[in-house]
Amino acid sequence: MHTNEQLIEQFYSSFSRRDYASMIACYAPTIQFSDEVFTLSGKAAGAMWHMLCESGTDLAVTFKDIHADDAHGAHGTAHWEATYTFSASGRKVHNIINAEFDFSNGQIVRHRDRFDFWRWSRQALGPTGLLLGWTPFVRRKVQSTAARRLEKFIAAHPQYQ
Repeated sequence: MHTNEQLIEQFYSSFSRRDYASMIACYAPTIQFSDEVFTLSGKAAGAMWHMLCESGTDLAVTFKDIHADDAHGAHGTAHWEATYTFSASGRKVHNIINAEFDFSNGQIVRHRDRFDFWRWSRQALGPTGLLLGWTPFVRRKVQSTAARRLEKFIAAHPQYQ
């Protein structure tokens, strides 16, 4: 297994154990992370994983199809899935995510997760997500609520400031 594949495997194995410190250790200090909800860099990306690991009391993570090498600029991909209860609604979510990574000096420097936001919102938000989850309004609302939650988490955890 290529070292970059091992790094992705370490990241998701750590996530499945909710070991945010080991996850963060896979990231370069200048990490750039983005998904359908967050666009983060540096310590804020680590804070997000810490927050998700702590709050996801019933979080279950699986992963597969890890591919990475040094060709084409040290790039990698993985498929992962998360099952958890969305705390804001108490609804069960099964999110299906495809990830892309860039590597430098044995660390992840860019991590991009992609998932179907409307599918996620139908599960997490129920009827509201079903009817309006595809709209930019709902996406912006989810993004701003998540950003405020992360800001509060960071304020309570000085290591991320």
